[in-house]
Amino acid sequence: MKRIISSISFLIILILSSCPILDAQTAYSQQWPGFRGPWGCGYLENTKAPTIWSADSVKSIKWKTPIPGLGHSCPVIWNDYLFVTTAVNTTRGESLKVGLYGDIDQANDSAVHEFKVYCLDKNSGKIIWERIAQKGIPKSRRHTKSSQANCTPATDGKYLVVHFGSEGLYCYDFTGTLLWKKDMGMLAPGPYTDPGVEWGYASSPVIFKDKIIVQCDIPKTPYIAALDLATGRELWRTSRGDEVSTWCTPAIYSKDGKTRIIANGYTHMCGYDLETGKEIWKLSNGGDAPAPAPVIANDLIYLNSAHGKFSPIFALRLDATGDITLAPDSTRNKYIAWSVKRGGAYMQTPLIYKGYLYNLQVNGQLTCYDALTGEVNYKESLKEAFSASGIAADGKLFFSSEEGNIFVVKAGPVFQLLAKNALKDICMATPAISGNTLFFRTQHFLIAVE
Repeated sequence: MKRIISSISFLIILILSSCPILDAQTAYSQQWPGFRGPWGCGYLENTKAPTIWSADSVKSIKWKTPIPGLGHSCPVIWNDYLFVTTAVNTTRGESLKVGLYGDIDQANDSAVHEFKVYCLDKNSGKIIWERIAQKGIPKSRRHTKSSQANCTPATDGKYLVVHFGSEGLYCYDFTGTLLWKKDMGMLAPGPYTDPGVEWGYASSPVIFKDKIIVQCDIPKTPYIAALDLATGRELWRTSRGDEVSTWCTPAIYSKDGKTRIIANGYTHMCGYDLETGKEIWKLSNGGDAPAPAPVIANDLIYLNSAHGKFSPIFALRLDATGDITLAPDSTRNKYIAWSVKRGGAYMQTPLIYKGYLYNLQVNGQLTCYDALTGEVNYKESLKEAFSASGIAADGKLFFSSEEGNIFVVKAGPVFQLLAKNALKDICMATPAISGNTLFFRTQHFLIAVE
């Protein structure tokens, strides 16, 4: 945790002072407030996360709550509140096709859907409240492997922001009162090689202090924007130029009095100024359908992607400025500490933990790099299909396969599989951690494993 806090130490104070629900004994670093937890780092420490469990055991399964509909959004947690979103087909069950395949097919979502928000008690799994944010036939389509509720909510302990793409952006308080909503227009990303094909919007909102950051890489006029958290008013919008559709969640960091937004992409991997939206640096030559979020650790920015001609991993210095695109025959320059030309992940955000970068690909190949040098420590195959990103706690890595098998791997430069636990349900969402409990969102349930 030290390597993250050293870069953004004052952020904790800012967040604590603005969150009345947060008690003085609970640090921001122990919440799970958005996609991949605090600062998007993907791990918590000072927990006692389980290693081995059985889906049929009442001793290890703390609770299991059915959630109707279909959603790949991840659970987020603040103190005892757990939030998740879903899209419920009111006519029939939702279709989902998982596994390793390359079809560009779209699902038939022509029926009326209820776009819902759930608040649960994280200790018991009981539903505290549920709200229908929007009801109607979906305005945009999705891939057969996607859902109409892909975006993970974000919270600061006072506000809860949920994004349903073309169905709008909504802000609630913790009692379920709708504070504001915003029509975001048509957000229908798809492969740039097949205009008109829609795969579903998936970039999660990110909260920093009094702002919401949204990355809207859509086929026409892609942009990144900052909104006022209390009102939803747009503060600034910056064009992403000729960027193609992406499904990436942005990241934010602060250092030396400057706060930057990092956006992954294909031709526009960029750093922006938080206050103005001004582009600070730009890097090209990523994969051409990127989904992973940037990660900040070790005073470096990590970016990866894998589709089409390129599948790189980049480790950038925080003081990058200007066009830092690498020459074709280079792997580093003034602002790129190291990179690899091929080996990045198509779907998963990398996990940087205790000095190592763990890169998991959709086919189950797990590669461990030295996070400071890019040296490869091992490559191992988990032999299943993966969409969810990995998380970590207390020296253990957790990787959720689409089949619902959770691989527990020992952190470090030598591969050691500690356990393989079955949830017995499809699992597309990245899990959450709170206290000594892991929280898994599967196709049909929220499951707490203690």
